[in-house]
Amino acid sequence: MTHSPARIDELLAAHGLAPQRSRGQNFVADPNTVRRIARLANVGPGDKVVEIGPGVGSLTLALTELGADVVAVEVDEPLVAVLAEVVPDARVVLGDALTVDWPDVLGNEPHVLVANLPYNVATTLILELLDSVPLIDRMLVMVQKEVAERLVAVAGSKTYGIPSVKVAYWGSAHIVGDVPPTVFIPKPRVDSALVEITRWPDGPAVAGDPAHIFMLVKQAFGMRRKMVRKSLGSLVGSEAFVAADIDPQSRPEQLSVHDWGRLSAATVGE
Repeated sequence: MTHSPARIDELLAAHGLAPQRSRGQNFVADPNTVRRIARLANVGPGDKVVEIGPGVGSLTLALTELGADVVAVEVDEPLVAVLAEVVPDARVVLGDALTVDWPDVLGNEPHVLVANLPYNVATTLILELLDSVPLIDRMLVMVQKEVAERLVAVAGSKTYGIPSVKVAYWGSAHIVGDVPPTVFIPKPRVDSALVEITRWPDGPAVAGDPAHIFMLVKQAFGMRRKMVRKSLGSLVGSEAFVAADIDPQSRPEQLSVHDWGRLSAATVGE
C-alpha cells in the first residue's frame, strides 16, 4: 500500500524528520499519483529500475507493487532508515546521485530511471546521467514544469536551449503528464510534469565529438541574442557555415541538434 498524507506525517514524526528545502524534498503524498507514474514507466516483474531521491518511499512502493526490481539512491542518511522500514524489498544505496559509483549501483544490466527528482538538481542530474551512465536507457522523471518544457523543447521555440540540445543528442523526450502541487508534502509553489526520455537505439543523434559539439552550443547560447556568425566568430569560419548549410544570421535557438552536428563537423574539417 502506498503512502497517504497521514502516513507520511507519521513516518517523519516517528523518525524525528521533516522535509528539507535545501535538498529540494517534496514528498508525493497521493497513492493515485505514484501508481500513475509507475504505470507510465511501463515496468513490471523483474524489470530493473533505479530511483533517485526516494524520500519516504511513496513511489518506491508503487514500483515494487508492480514487481519491479528497485535500487534506490538516497543522499539523506536519516531517510535510509525510513526506507528500510517501508520498502524492505528494495535495495537502498546511500549516496549523492551526482557522485555515486554508478557501475557499482547498476551492475552491468540496463535500468529504467523512475524518480521524483529534487528540483534544485534535476536538470544537472538528467544531463549528467545521459552523458555518463549509458546503462540508464530510459527515464521517466518528475520535474518542475518549466524544466520539463526546456528538456523537450524543439528548435525555434522560446524554451529551447542547451538542455534541449543535449537531450535531443541522446534521445527522444516527451511530456507525458502534469502533476499539481496539491499531491506533495510540503506543497511546492510550482506545477510539476512527467518527462519520458528514451535513448536513441543506435547511439547519439549525430556523429562527431560531443565535447566539440557542445563547446559550440555553449558558446552560442551564452550569447543567444546574437547571430551565430557573431557569437561563434572566433570558432567558426564563414566556409564552415556554408559547408554545414547553416545561415550565419541564425540565432542559436533556431539550430537543431543535427545542425549543430554538421557545424561541428565542418569546423573540425576546416
